[in-house]
Amino acid sequence: MLDADFFRRWMTATAASVDREAERLTALDSPIGDADHGSNLQRGFTAVRVSLEKEAPNTPGAILTLAGRRLISTVGGASGPLYGTLLRRTGKALGDASEVSEEQLAEALRAGVEGVMTLGGAAPGDKTMVDALVPAVDALGDGFAAARGAAEQGAEATTPLQARKGRASYLGERSIGHQDPGATSSALLIAALAEAAEG
Repeated sequence: MLDADFFRRWMTATAASVDREAERLTALDSPIGDADHGSNLQRGFTAVRVSLEKEAPNTPGAILTLAGRRLISTVGGASGPLYGTLLRRTGKALGDASEVSEEQLAEALRAGVEGVMTLGGAAPGDKTMVDALVPAVDALGDGFAAARGAAEQGAEATTPLQARKGRASYLGERSIGHQDPGATSSALLIAALAEAAEG
């Protein structure tokens, strides 16, 4: 069973990973976006980490809901609302339980991803964060390591795609050949989940 400490570890590991990878995320965003994806997410997840140190929600759902709210209030562009929706919807689906199973987390995360797809209007293959998140959720039944591998493969598979949603879609065929920064940061989120599971 996964308790509040597990979810705190997940968010803290995500913040550390985004810190390490911020420059790479911004470099990926530079040719097809606003060149601010890394710095925006870094600001957002730093705020999440600080909030979790100050407040200590004692349920998995409350931790993710707080993290989602903080991202919406601190991250500019599309990333804040999209990541905020992902975590808030997942948190809401987990409810008030003090512990959740891996199966419950997988179901809740699917609800979160559906929220992202509704908000952004994106589907798999559109070259967005959804391309990493959908395969990750599908693989979660086989464990956290499988989800991490699926997310990383999904992110890499965005490189040959033409963007159909988001800022990159304005570039048309020029978006081909660039790995999507949102899918890449989503893979970091799932990798941090696997890291939290390792303790």
